Order: sequence, then structure tokens, then C-alpha cells
Amino acid sequence: MVRDYDPDRPVPPGIRERLLEHAIRAPSAGFTQGWAFLVLETPDERERFWTATTDDSAPDGWLTRMRRAPLLIVPMSDKSAYLDRYAETDKGWTDRDESRWPVPYWDVDTGMAALLMLLTAVDEGLGAGFFGVPPERVDAFRAAFGVPTEFRPVGCVSVGYPGADQRRSPSLRRGRRGVEEVVHRGRW
Repeated sequence: MVRDYDPDRPVPPGIRERLLEHAIRAPSAGFTQGWAFLVLETPDERERFWTATTDDSAPDGWLTRMRRAPLLIVPMSDKSAYLDRYAETDKGWTDRDESRWPVPYWDVDTGMAALLMLLTAVDEGLGAGFFGVPPERVDAFRAAFGVPTEFRPVGCVSVGYPGADQRRSPSLRRGRRGVEEVVHRGRW
């Protein structure tokens, strides 16, 4: 996850389009594809995003560095698309009962689309990061960009060429958990 970007190097249009083309190839339950992507490239668009989603009255180092990203893509999920899709005759359900879902696949599938963007950015020689939109700021985000209420941001993908002020997250000191700690073969 990159946390600083070179503000003077925009993401080339071809790479930006590949990020999006790969995102829409993510798997989705019932081939619902209940996602949407808000692409923010201009300084004005990015500034509106940061104003709507952060309290930048006293920006910290993270926010200062992240604001340099020349491209922000906000992947959003649409729960109603999934509930509607699974009420269709080929799925065998006759209602839109949300309790049938073991997990919110609308968010899972949109997260997979975001992951494909992250991997594509790395493959293209760029840096990328994923971070959340604070729940208390979602309404301001929707208002700033005219996002319909059925779409929920699952996060934001920042993309660009890595900047000179990269800092490792202090969380990395915890170390990566080993396979033997997280894999259970045959039974727990």
C-alpha cells in the first residue's frame, strides 16, 4: 500500500482504463455486477473528495501525503442489485430477503473489483492504496458527487507513481502471520 505519490506524474489514460477494465472482470454472485466506480482525476474532483471525506483542519502526515495521489477511484456496491437479481426466476428465490445471504456479497464482490485495480496498478509499475471512507462522511461524499443512496462506497483506491516520502506503516512491525498460523487442513 503506497501512502505518498508524485503529484507531478499523472496516471496515463491507457493505464487508468486498464484499471477499470480489469475491475469489471471481478467475479460477482449471479453475475450481478452490482458495482459502480467514481473516477476522480482533476484537482477539483480530488479536492472535493478530500473535503467531503476528511476533517482537514489540521491534516496529519498521512493525509498530506495521500492527497498527492493523481487518481482516486471509489468503488461502490449496490445491495439492491443483488436482492433484485436473486429474486429473478433463474435463481429460485421469490423475494428479496436479505437474510438469505451469508455475507454481503455486494460488498465482497466490489472489494474484489478493487483488488483487481490494486494488482493492475502494481503490474503497470504504479503504486496504489486502499482506504476507507468514514461512515460519518458518507452522506457528505454522496452530496459532493451526486451519488444515489443505493450505492455505498466500500473504500477508495488511490493510484499514482510512488512519491519520495514513503513511510512504512507502524502496523508492519507486527509481522505477517505464517501459513501455519492461519491454515487449517482437513479440520480446525
